[in-house]
Amino acid sequence: MSKLKLFETSRSILKKDPAAKSLLEVVLLYPGVHALAFYRVAHLFYKVKLMFIARLLSQVARFLTGIEIHPGAQIGKRLFIDHGMGLVIGETTIIGDDCTLYHGVTLGGKSSKDTKRHPTLKNNVVVGANAQIIGPVVLHDHCIVGANALVTKDVVAHDIVGGVPAKSIKR
Repeated sequence: MSKLKLFETSRSILKKDPAAKSLLEVVLLYPGVHALAFYRVAHLFYKVKLMFIARLLSQVARFLTGIEIHPGAQIGKRLFIDHGMGLVIGETTIIGDDCTLYHGVTLGGKSSKDTKRHPTLKNNVVVGANAQIIGPVVLHDHCIVGANALVTKDVVAHDIVGGVPAKSIKR
């Protein structure tokens, strides 16, 4: 992860998280920042088809942080992974800018075919703790997924969904 992206992400987290007291604390002590740093390097290896090195780095990051990000995922700017333990981001996942993911979130697939099989999160999406977003669904801008929800269908912009299966709570 370039120093510029690392500090841009860290400054964004400092603004979003009332528990964060300093930029130094975010950079040194937030496992989401560490997992993203590993991901950015692993993603570079993935793009040049050095798959073993890419996956090795992602597994080291998983061991160190408890956060598993496949190096094939596409992640935008300023992703905030809050706490993060048990979080999984699958290979064909696409995440836009300024999204927030809490611990235990799974952005998973439901097909073993070599196609787009993981979710797409547009910009400013928030996914609550232990929510499961399964399959090639799209979560549009500014939507919120409640904790423990199971999302298997697209979520429209500015919607709030919750439950199993997830249903609109408020638009």
